[in-house]
Amino acid sequence: MHDQSPNCKLEHEFYRRPTLEVAESLLGKVLVRRLNGRKLAGKIVETEAYIGQEDLACHASRGKTARTSIMFEPGGRAYVYMIYGFYFCLNVVTETEGYPAAVLIRAIEPLSHTSVMRELRKGPRRDNDIGSGPGKLCMAMAIDKALNGEDLTGNTLWIEDRKFDVGKIKKTARIGIDYAGEYRNKPWRFYLHGNAHVSKL
Repeated sequence: MHDQSPNCKLEHEFYRRPTLEVAESLLGKVLVRRLNGRKLAGKIVETEAYIGQEDLACHASRGKTARTSIMFEPGGRAYVYMIYGFYFCLNVVTETEGYPAAVLIRAIEPLSHTSVMRELRKGPRRDNDIGSGPGKLCMAMAIDKALNGEDLTGNTLWIEDRKFDVGKIKKTARIGIDYAGEYRNKPWRFYLHGNAHVSKL
């Protein structure tokens, strides 16, 4: 049921759309990471959009740097960065070349090889704690800086459409961006209402 089929991997065109559309439509899609011959998979249940240099919460608000250059590439690549000196965060680059925007994957619901993901996460007891946060899901899927710039249509890290019913989608302000002025209250966080794997605030 959860094996990849030839037609369900998202192509570049999916990502090269307005970022808010991508952020919402990623909900219910499946993040897949090939690792040591296994395909770890989790349903995306929470995202946040970061849009352009005018968005003070966006890393590109200070211009193009070595760190943020991948955000200026055409949509369909991974932007991976470290926070707090320990945790990695996975973003998918969106829109067109030259316009820096991305969607942060905030939480996943594990679907396959959950035991491997739990081990990579150092053993949380509950399934709904394995990927319920951006740092957690990167640990659970062995996503680190080595995957920064990875083509999301390749065979290492990609996203599939398995036609899951997403139910009700909720929109709120993004988390932890009190410094972002007028942009801190933009309703650019999306999550599946009632899903137990959404990050704990």
